[in-house]
Amino acid sequence: MQKRQLGRSNLEVSALGLGCMRLSPGHGTVAGTRQEMLALIRAAVERRVTFFDTAEVYGPFVNEELVGEALAPMRDQVVIATKFGFQIDSEKDPHPVGLNSRPEYIKETVEGSLRRLKVDAIDLFYQHRVDPNVPIEDVAGTVKDLIHEGNVKHFGLSEAGAQPIRRAHAIQPVAALQSEYSLWWKRPEEELIPTLEELGIGLVPFSPLGKGFSRGRLQKTRSLTKRTIAAVSPASRLNPARRIALWWI
Repeated sequence: MQKRQLGRSNLEVSALGLGCMRLSPGHGTVAGTRQEMLALIRAAVERRVTFFDTAEVYGPFVNEELVGEALAPMRDQVVIATKFGFQIDSEKDPHPVGLNSRPEYIKETVEGSLRRLKVDAIDLFYQHRVDPNVPIEDVAGTVKDLIHEGNVKHFGLSEAGAQPIRRAHAIQPVAALQSEYSLWWKRPEEELIPTLEELGIGLVPFSPLGKGFSRGRLQKTRSLTKRTIAAVSPASRLNPARRIALWWI
């Protein structure tokens, strides 16, 4: 397995990572039992995958618990990324009710993620979505404090635009941006990727196979339902001619 260094950080990960969102309940049908999903994650480590992605909101909570249990025996071999930024009132009522990246809520969130992941420090801590009600400088400053305290190692952003990235990076260096990027969705090439290259930030693409389109499993956009992950893919909103053009680029 090849390795990649995320931007100018010292964070080295496998070229292929495992996104764990669909391995636990909460985001569609799980294709196996919990024991089978634990075995799948550990099998990925055996195949030299070192980069694993989860989030507090996946489930919520249960995905972090799954990843934490699966990787506890090989913690020193892997990099675990998780995310904050959705308001979840309690574990008894785990339904996201909007965004929340207020500094005090981030600090509350990190404690739960550390416990569920069974780690002393989170390798890569992403803001899941930019919160329009909280200055990005405050978010970056809070993560900077968490890094100094030893609870977090690296700061990341997910689905952020070029200007928020610049503003956050000026406060605390951003190691990685997670963003959708594939043959079906190449818009990051317009502004995001040049910005990341300029600032020395790594790109972690999600849905690199176009949420099923590039695997040849989904032939007709009109056959998609609202419950299908691919139905919300940017590719599904393109007209047929544009989809073909993107496929061959």
